[in-house]
Amino acid sequence: MFLSLFVISLVVAVLLAQVNKLTAKPIAAAKALKLENAIKEVVPEFDNNPVEEAYKMATPAGDSLLVYPAKKGDEVVGFAVNTYSNNGFSGNIQLMVGFDTGDKVVNYAVLSHAETPGLGSKMNAWFRDTAKPNQAVIGRNLSEGNLSVSKDGGQIDAITASTITSRAFLEAINKAYVVYKESDADSGATQQNNPEKKRKEERGGTHE
Repeated sequence: MFLSLFVISLVVAVLLAQVNKLTAKPIAAAKALKLENAIKEVVPEFDNNPVEEAYKMATPAGDSLLVYPAKKGDEVVGFAVNTYSNNGFSGNIQLMVGFDTGDKVVNYAVLSHAETPGLGSKMNAWFRDTAKPNQAVIGRNLSEGNLSVSKDGGQIDAITASTITSRAFLEAINKAYVVYKESDADSGATQQNNPEKKRKEERGGTHE
């Protein structure tokens, strides 16, 4: 009996290993495609590969967020920031938030969450409805201050019956903005200190 159980366990383990091996690449490819689509959705049009140029930026809380710079030619046109909050009604919320170079939110994509269907899950559309400016974050200039729900004295109407989710969502947006500002400042300094780029600009942008 012991030998039979051992053989069965071994066969099952081998089969599971093969299944994992066969599905690993498709799963990785699907995740990469989802990431690329999220970046395209939240920043202005670009022609570089933000995933290849991604880097981490520290937050005041001591963790770090991934930043994806979007460029058109040699110019940075925006940043996509992979941000999160652990304070949702059901825990972790993952977002991709895009900013232009003028402190404004271009768009966002919800990457993952476990919020209540029909309530907190409405964040997918609620905060991008520009027909309802009191609840939309699109186009908001965060240099004017952090975003918060109206119940807390802020500018944004919370999802109906989902204030906790709404607070967590805006926390993730604000966290992304802090990192964006540092990235934008670093990008501006790099461009100013790049003599080759400056010479090209003085020649009208021609290339050698």
